[in-house]
Amino acid sequence: MQISFSYPDIPPLDIPDRNFLAALAPKEADAPQPIEKLLGDALDNPIGSEPLEKLVSSGAKVLLLVDDITRQTPAAVLLPGIFRRLERGGVARADVKILIAAGTHSHMTPAELERKLGRETVRNVPVVLHHWKEEDRLERIGETADKTPVRVNRMLSESDLTIGVGQIVPHRVMGFTGGASIVQPGVSGPEITGHTHWLSALYPGNAIMGVAQNPIRQEVEQIAKRAGLRFIVNVVMDLKERTVHVVAGDPVLAHRQGAEIARSIYGVPQPAPADIVFAESYPADYDLWQAAKGVYAAELAVRRGGAVVLVTPCFHGVSSEHPEVEELGYHRVAQVERMVETQKVTDLVAAAHLAHVGRVIRDRALGIMVCRGIPPDVQRRIGFKPAQSPQEALELAFAHAGRKKAAVAVLLQGGHVLPLSGAGQPAAGTPAASALPANQ
Repeated sequence: MQISFSYPDIPPLDIPDRNFLAALAPKEADAPQPIEKLLGDALDNPIGSEPLEKLVSSGAKVLLLVDDITRQTPAAVLLPGIFRRLERGGVARADVKILIAAGTHSHMTPAELERKLGRETVRNVPVVLHHWKEEDRLERIGETADKTPVRVNRMLSESDLTIGVGQIVPHRVMGFTGGASIVQPGVSGPEITGHTHWLSALYPGNAIMGVAQNPIRQEVEQIAKRAGLRFIVNVVMDLKERTVHVVAGDPVLAHRQGAEIARSIYGVPQPAPADIVFAESYPADYDLWQAAKGVYAAELAVRRGGAVVLVTPCFHGVSSEHPEVEELGYHRVAQVERMVETQKVTDLVAAAHLAHVGRVIRDRALGIMVCRGIPPDVQRRIGFKPAQSPQEALELAFAHAGRKKAAVAVLLQGGHVLPLSGAGQPAAGTPAASALPANQ
């Protein structure tokens, strides 16, 4: 069985037939409707909300939260249709602003902004890039039950209506992207973002990823409601990155419906746990911070004691925004917990990432990496065995897991795919802790 990856410069992988278990990828939709029609239908029939044009009036100040370049949301196509609805309600273009909900990611370049939002939008609408550590742009709106400050970008309190625009895919921290996560972590400060991410690290991946209603998601929805998020426009895309569904309306109710649709596209049954899992990171391949999503998906697919191979370019290296990853590397979850307790790592967002990946390549399986963007010595230092090609990686995995009977699974578009057990669910897991509800 020969498997080709989404990266043209990475050679294909030949898997002996006796070892091949499955190749999992998101589904491809049959002839999806034009995105403009999908958007129009969604805005005509909002879920749990009045139509967008009825939520505003003349002179209203509107803030659009739009996800960044690490997401595939076709904002350049969506925004003109949203602008027209606002204009019907009396909102002038001069009263609309866009805030890029970058979470803890790096700033987008002008070229990336234009590609994401469209040239006309960038030229005619004020665009601000949120950065989670710019203290003068944050304001406190409450705290969690453990007294963690909840701070968000102050632009939210300056608007009469805040709208979230994003994409819904399975996610290791939130269950799914989209919905309220456009606020937390999208436009939030470091304390609350560290709180929610570290909380998610205390749960196994199968208790969160692809689960629409989970403790972290519920807390995030409380935060977004307090911050003033009232309406969302979220897309679901297929294997070919075509928009196949748009949901609009209430940030919770519309998101739940979108997550159900997303699960039907990204959730793929796997016949049995694999001894060896190859996971390409596409389309999450900006840096290792993003590419690790392939590792998160692999956690649901690999048996304990097996091997996980991450295939990724990572042209931007490990993570410029979170240097702790390269400095400290990936460790067992218990060791990361000790590092947090002793304050060897104080950025809980980075600590959560270390734990998420460590849970897979330290606690559960051997980690191998095929990556030209990260030097081999750095790969070794952070916890992966480097391989020059997928074929070499397979040989390393066979040496670890056995050649004769090792079952090999491949996760294509591993940044999004959701491996499911035979029962159609991620393997059952017991949470290690309970979420702390926001005190709002």
